[in-house]
Amino acid sequence: MPSIFTKIIEGEIPGRFVWKDDRCVAFLSINPLRPGHTLVVPRDEVDHWLDLPEDLLSHLTRVAQSIGRAMDKAYSPVKVGLMLAGLEVPHVHFHVVPISGVNDLDFSNADPNPRQEDLEEAAASLRKALGDLGFREVIE
Repeated sequence: MPSIFTKIIEGEIPGRFVWKDDRCVAFLSINPLRPGHTLVVPRDEVDHWLDLPEDLLSHLTRVAQSIGRAMDKAYSPVKVGLMLAGLEVPHVHFHVVPISGVNDLDFSNADPNPRQEDLEEAAASLRKALGDLGFREVIE
């Protein structure tokens, strides 16, 4: 059975995409830890990051770094956090989050009901920053 992320990638469930390429996508979390919280997800359904082929792991890391640079530009956080937990969905995904402290990566602080307008604004900010940085994988 396809994961929820595969359904988002295939357009069966809506997602706020900020990046698409032939190997992965990036879209906003529906339960953000902080504004701009983005998930980088491979198109291939792989449950555990330890099972990723090295070249795909490297690609996902490069994309996460690109998203992080856009977050740095859009939000000016203290740091951009990167986390791989993998417990909530059986499909590898990198959490990229603009943070001011380690507590910003605590999933118990996730927003269970973010305003749709806030998610749209965050997606627009990241798309603009990615475009300004010259990335052509940005989704308009």
